[in-house]
Amino acid sequence: MARVERTILGIDPGLANTGWGIVSQSGARLSCVAYGCVSTSADVPLEHRLMKIHRQVGAVIGRFGPTCVGIETVWFGQNVTAAFATGQARGAALVACAEHDLYVGEFSPKQIKLAVVGTGSADKEQVQYMVRQLLSLDDVPRPDHAADALAAAICFTTHEGFAQAESRFDHLVAKAEARDAGRRGISCAASGRAVARKERA
Repeated sequence: MARVERTILGIDPGLANTGWGIVSQSGARLSCVAYGCVSTSADVPLEHRLMKIHRQVGAVIGRFGPTCVGIETVWFGQNVTAAFATGQARGAALVACAEHDLYVGEFSPKQIKLAVVGTGSADKEQVQYMVRQLLSLDDVPRPDHAADALAAAICFTTHEGFAQAESRFDHLVAKAEARDAGRRGISCAASGRAVARKERA
């Protein structure tokens, strides 16, 4: 199997704070390249806040050149208003990723916690601690939105293999179904010719 060498962008979307983190993968080894947060003020019109997220995520992509992205999905919970705001910020970040033609992996908070800590019920402190350990950092990344973004990037490295395997399986199934359909077509055609010959006789 070929050694995996790639740079992954992790995104923790939020209208007030969108965390980002860049992780370099070399085989099984992961290292932190950079991390930060795009912050917007509630005093600024919504469209300008979204534009800032879009532009700054695009600037991060342009600077570090990732080829793929791990981004957290929106969890509605009990605060629907906050979830919609997060969804808008997520959309602005995803547009920046699409403009750079990046492959995107989307993961729920539970999937990210499971990948980083080993349990989907881990708390924020446990996630931050494991991000520090897995990336061999001297300190826990701050703000916590950046730590969550790095966790999303780490999650991408553990889930993408399953996605690729599933894609290969789906391809093989489709190929087999096409082959079977072709055989059925040949069989039907042969039966039709046999009936025609019998009628002429």
